[in-house]
Amino acid sequence: MEKYNVAGIRFKDAGKIYYFNPEQLELAEGTPVIVETVRGVEFGRVVVPPKQVPGDQVVLPLKRVVRIAGEEDLRKLEENQDKSKEAMAICADKIESHGLAMRLVDAEYTFDNSKVIFYFTADGRIDFRNLVKDLASIFKTRIELRQIGVRDEAKMLGGVGSCGRTLCCSTFLNEFEPVSIRMAKDQNLSLNPAKISGLCGRLMCCLRYESEHYHNAKKTMPNIGDAIETPQGPGKVVEVNVLKDNIRVQLLDDGDIIDLSVETCMGGNGCGRNCKGH
Repeated sequence: MEKYNVAGIRFKDAGKIYYFNPEQLELAEGTPVIVETVRGVEFGRVVVPPKQVPGDQVVLPLKRVVRIAGEEDLRKLEENQDKSKEAMAICADKIESHGLAMRLVDAEYTFDNSKVIFYFTADGRIDFRNLVKDLASIFKTRIELRQIGVRDEAKMLGGVGSCGRTLCCSTFLNEFEPVSIRMAKDQNLSLNPAKISGLCGRLMCCLRYESEHYHNAKKTMPNIGDAIETPQGPGKVVEVNVLKDNIRVQLLDDGDIIDLSVETCMGGNGCGRNCKGH
């Protein structure tokens, strides 16, 4: 398979990484660059220095890195950030005057000032055609209103999770992956929505981190309620602790509770998943 020389560029903190043709430029990690994108010229930073990747990992044709950003580019980036704050204040006023049920999250000027993008959340579809006309007459450039989900809102705004750390989505998660209530059940977590939901109101992304380990570990461990043989006699599993790799068993003879490692349980008697029905 043909390979391509690419550099990984990120446009926002914890944003998705996109591949570009580095041309002949020497690009180290962290280098500020100006690149061609589908929405025009943009400012980004190198997060993956030039390397060879198979063709199935890139989207062709590859856009190119135009140049390494200079002082003038950095000045322009700062000016755009200041203009974006002003644009957000103006847009918020216009949303209120139009009486639209939408929550403005962020505003962004493209690097070449060819477009202003406003990000918002709303419970349903919003007819913002008149709002766009108002904004276009004020900013004298193309206007785009982009509706985003609550998880994207949390990623943009940031915050501190229940763990006391900055939100994963705003620090290192490139993309959102599906999270299900089954993941919480497999980890024996409380199913109280307040305890397993993030600031966005959706299931916490971190529920997925250990999910695969729990899924694989439980294949070699008995389930709660299974009847097994132990060195002290027959018993019933009353608790499974995946992290400690042990189980708690209630003996059938005297009702005592004992703790066993999975290794002990699966020793001589061949217990574990194969001991159901003993």
